[in-house]
Amino acid sequence: MTNQKTAILIFANSAQQEAVNKPFRKSSAIFDVLNKQTLQKVKRSKLPYFLISEEEQKGETFGERYTNAIQFVYDQGFENVITVGNDTPQLQTSQLIETAKKLEENPIILGPSKDGGYYMMGLNKSQFNLETFLNLPWQTSQLTKHISRLLSARKIKIVFLKMLTDIDNISDAKSVLNDFRNISSALRKILLSLFSSEKIIISYSPFFFQNSSEEINYNKGSPLLLHI
Repeated sequence: MTNQKTAILIFANSAQQEAVNKPFRKSSAIFDVLNKQTLQKVKRSKLPYFLISEEEQKGETFGERYTNAIQFVYDQGFENVITVGNDTPQLQTSQLIETAKKLEENPIILGPSKDGGYYMMGLNKSQFNLETFLNLPWQTSQLTKHISRLLSARKIKIVFLKMLTDIDNISDAKSVLNDFRNISSALRKILLSLFSSEKIIISYSPFFFQNSSEEINYNKGSPLLLHI
């Protein structure tokens, strides 16, 4: 039994597997960087963490693999689990710490993604039911709405964090590059090379230059292909 109440679950596949799941050009290189950044961001939070990739995941469906991974962390003695994936480059260590603090007084925290999913979930053990989780509409754009309705019916309040973008396809990658906030120079270089042969406009926002020194080193996000 651990003395700490909260642990982070990095539910993320290897860069090689991501190249299969998200087959756009340079996806392996992109997720190699994102995996490294995610791990470093999680380590900087100083919270206990578990990295569960395709080699450790158990189950036939995404829902089974994700649910079993959460159950595994609870089985280690933790009361709260913060789940992240590897496809949200703008996720910051400060958000992980903020979520851990909010879990002291709130049973569920969600960081919504622009595709209708979520890039991060903080969940108290009291709200985790294996059967309910297995029946959620995983990998659909209705997941967050479904969870919201489910908890609202039980009069349980969800605390929402700011919305971020997951990289699930080429359009998402372009959106992240155009936004430019809180992405590392390594990732920026790969994304620029990804679109080097295309006629696209990259918007260099003043906001980016003002914040480029923050969390710029190799530093991960929402469960794989979790369009909640």
